[in-house]
Order: sequence, then structure tokens, then C-alpha cells
Amino acid sequence: MGLRLQPVAPAQGWRWLRQGLQLWLQRPLSFVGLFVFFLFTVLLLMALVPFLGGPLGMALLPMLSLGFMIASKSALAGGPVHIGQLAEGLRHPVPSQRKAQWLLCGAYALGTMLVITLADWVDAGTFEDLQREMAAAGADGKPSAKLDAILADPRLVQGMLVRIGLAGLLSVPFWHAPALVHWGGQGALQALFSSTLALWRTRGAFLLYLVGWMGVMLVAGVLFSLLAAVTGASQLLGLMTLPIGLAFSAAFYASLWFSFADTFGGSPDTPAA
Repeated sequence: MGLRLQPVAPAQGWRWLRQGLQLWLQRPLSFVGLFVFFLFTVLLLMALVPFLGGPLGMALLPMLSLGFMIASKSALAGGPVHIGQLAEGLRHPVPSQRKAQWLLCGAYALGTMLVITLADWVDAGTFEDLQREMAAAGADGKPSAKLDAILADPRLVQGMLVRIGLAGLLSVPFWHAPALVHWGGQGALQALFSSTLALWRTRGAFLLYLVGWMGVMLVAGVLFSLLAAVTGASQLLGLMTLPIGLAFSAAFYASLWFSFADTFGGSPDTPAA
């Protein structure tokens, strides 16, 4: 695939979102299955490999985005969507490209660990305390005074801002990088630079794209909340939270191919790699 950075109009951001939803609706179970399989793999690693399971799971995240791009590209060409596509980047026939993907995975895991460590230092452990207290409150249904104190601690907000801000910055160089290695044959460092440059030049479209996804999820949440309030089926809403979250996550990842194809001139009609 010949790749060249293309000018992208801001309005394309909304189009990427719409195309991702349309593609997901064609293969909803297949795309959700990809995402569920990835989550299961990460949880299995965390359970079977103490201490290293978490970092290993985070290292696989670049392959999740690439796997969904490969699956989306395949689906658009009438091909299959299957779990083997999640590992396709690490099984590339060109050794240098396989090595570059492993380097990206390692760099992403290291970057994520640094973000978590810094955020934990900023919030002084209040985020972990919050998780424990929320789990305890969920078990007996009674909020505790300690939970109220944690929520009122300003360090919790500071730590969350650090997590969200640094995680967002970390995602910029990795957004297109795995795809640039896989289809463009770029090295790891070149792909990270190209991805950063591409997102900067298409920042208008990506801002609309991300805001659009947040808006769609917010509207869906409000509609389901209103439905639960009108029907009195609040427990049903709680049961639906997980499948709704999985569906939106799968649709979001399915839309990544369109942002890459428009940004670098890859044709969505070409056969899957």
C-alpha cells in the first residue's frame, strides 16, 4: 500500500464516526467478539502471570488497534473478521516489521507504566483507595464515610487529570504507528513521528471525531437512563451497561481504519493484508 500524508477536512472526523458505526452494524457480533477476546486475553495474563500480567496486557494495546484496522479493512472488502487478526501485526512476514511492532508494544507498556506511576504519586494512592471502597460499597450497597472522604480529597481529581492528560498525549504517537509499520514498512521511531505529525495536521478532524464519540456515548447514556426512569427498570439498565460499553468500544475501534485510510491515502476497498 502506497502511503502519503493527505490533507483532511475537519468534517471528515464526523464521517469517520459514522462509517465506524455503519461498519459495526454490518458485523456487530464479530467486532464485539474481537474486543471481548482481547479483554479475556489481558485478564488471563493478569491472572496467570503475577506482576508482569498487567504490563504485558498494556503492551498488547497497539495490536488491538491494528487488529481492528485489519478486520475493518477485511470486512469492507467482503472478507472475514476473526481473532487471528489481532496478532497479525506480530506475525508479519517481514522480520524488520515484526521487530518494529514488538518495539512499539514495549514502548507503549513502558509509557503507560510511567503514566500510572506518576499519577499514583500525584494522588498519593487515593485512586486505589477509591476502587477498594467502591467495591466494598457495591458489595453491601452502603456508601461509607471513608468513601465520601476520598471523593472530597483534591488529590483524587489531580491524579485523574494527570492520568487522562498523559494517557491522551501518549496515544498521539501510537495512534497510527502500528498501521504505518504494518502497511507502510516504517521503523518504530519513524512511525511514532509520522503518527504525531499526522494527528497534528489533521487535528480539526480528530477533535470533531473524539468529541463526536463522546457526544454519541453521552446521548446513549441519557436515553437509557430516561428509559430506566420511565419504566422503573433500573436493574435492567445496570445489566445492560456492560454490553452497551462493549458495543461502543468495538464500534470505536472499527472506525480507526477510516481515520488511517483518509489520513494516509489507503484505499478501504483494497483486500486485507
